[in-house]
Amino acid sequence: MFQVDEARLAGPLSQPLGYMRRTREWYLGLGYDKPYEWAHNPDAPFTRPGKPLSEMTVALITTAAPYQADKGPQGPGAPYNSAAKFYEVFSGPSDHDPDLRISHVGIDRKNADMADQGAWFPLLALRKAEAAGRIGAIAPRFHGAPTNRSQRHTLEVDAPELLKRLREDGVDAAILVPNCPVCHQTCTLVARYLEENGLITVVMGAAKDIVEYAGAPRFLFSDMPLGNAAGRPNDPESQLRTLNLALDLLEQAPGPRTTLASPEEFRPDHSWKLDYSNIHQQTPEQIKALMEEAEAARILARQIREDTLKKEA
Repeated sequence: MFQVDEARLAGPLSQPLGYMRRTREWYLGLGYDKPYEWAHNPDAPFTRPGKPLSEMTVALITTAAPYQADKGPQGPGAPYNSAAKFYEVFSGPSDHDPDLRISHVGIDRKNADMADQGAWFPLLALRKAEAAGRIGAIAPRFHGAPTNRSQRHTLEVDAPELLKRLREDGVDAAILVPNCPVCHQTCTLVARYLEENGLITVVMGAAKDIVEYAGAPRFLFSDMPLGNAAGRPNDPESQLRTLNLALDLLEQAPGPRTTLASPEEFRPDHSWKLDYSNIHQQTPEQIKALMEEAEAARILARQIREDTLKKEA
């Protein structure tokens, strides 16, 4: 007898999660009564490839943070750690595996895998693509894009610095992999800036509404928990397939604002989407504790950011 798998039926949970709505409800529930204004662009710049992908130098841009031993718990099992955020562009060599962490961002801590770096930093998959002749070369450096709530700072300071470093390395194309909601906005704004200046880009992300609202030139959407946008965790083949879809977009996107949905599935049961920043699942006692935690983290992050910007000045 045919049996219906209700978890796989089309319905609200089979659709992409609305992160702008979910985060708005979350912060309103924590007492922040001024909703964040997300970047909105109805159009997008678009640079067409000037050479075959097999001749291009490709760079990775991440919002993951380099591990800082003096900044407290980071990585698998760590709570939100505002002290481990970074506020300036950083770069690292691509010829060995860096120690990056995603504990500083608003990822899905209940479902995302924080240990498998390949699920949010596809350097290993990119090496396989280079070995197969799919791309010409991996850029000598990867780069970190700071996640700032200031859209102006992203566009006027961080994006130009990233462009400068990419040009120094002779980069033709950039793959940007965000983690948290604001990371998705940051990477989209950077991608737009790079495209306006002649580089081709693709954003590999999990927050579809944020990336499309901000207007990415090319976007590979993976319906995965925030923090695992580069393929299913602990599944190198899934991560390689996901990267190859991103490379397809670099090469074949017909025009601006092209979105391709990856067929890779986190798991057949979509109930994991109920967990992320869901204020309706919290008790009054939990909300009170979360309010105190969020305010303390906000104050610390603001102080670190101000200190960093003073050094820049």
